[in-house]
Amino acid sequence: MVRARSDAIGILKTVKKERPSLDLVTDFEDTDAIKMRFQPPHLGALGLTFTVMRAGQFASLIAVIGLCANFISVISHAEHSPPGELIAALTVSVIAVLYVVISYILYYDNMLPMLLTSGIDGLFLIACIVVAALLGKPLSSLSCASLPDTDSVLNLVLPLPSPIPVLPTVVITKTISLPSFVRLARATCYEMKAVWGLSITLCVLFAFSSMVGAGLWQRVRRESKKDIEG
Repeated sequence: MVRARSDAIGILKTVKKERPSLDLVTDFEDTDAIKMRFQPPHLGALGLTFTVMRAGQFASLIAVIGLCANFISVISHAEHSPPGELIAALTVSVIAVLYVVISYILYYDNMLPMLLTSGIDGLFLIACIVVAALLGKPLSSLSCASLPDTDSVLNLVLPLPSPIPVLPTVVITKTISLPSFVRLARATCYEMKAVWGLSITLCVLFAFSSMVGAGLWQRVRRESKKDIEG
């Protein structure tokens, strides 16, 4: 009887005990740590300005590349050689857009040497000034409204003299010059002026990003000194 009673008491105690529960633990619960991995460096107003400058540079360079590539394609399709100014603008823009993308990726990961970046931005500023000067020389005094509203491709393909009213100053040779190409049609003139305007915009953007890069270098240097002293 005593043994049976003790067994019954043991069964009751076992029933009253809480059953162990299984908790699923994953590494995805720490969402704050994951978000911190995909955030740009917090460098205040200078960091925000640098991001805005890079975005403006990227958009302007893509537009210049598209317009210049279209011009060169039209000229090559007409079996002419494109002017050197367009090739220079396209070359500088392609190199610059690669630099802009790679430099911002490094900046995002806190791996960008800001002083070196400031110097390279200054070099691209000089290149954009040269391109803007070359493009602006035949465009500054040209009125696009006075040009014929025709297709520039037809003006390139048809031999001179042609039934299409082309200005007397337009001379089409195997290697077409930029002034002659700009004067072929009104639309071509407006598009070339857009390229010129974007080149001037890039001069301003690279000038600002160069100065901002120098400021960021000074700020990072100052903060690193504080961490060492602290």
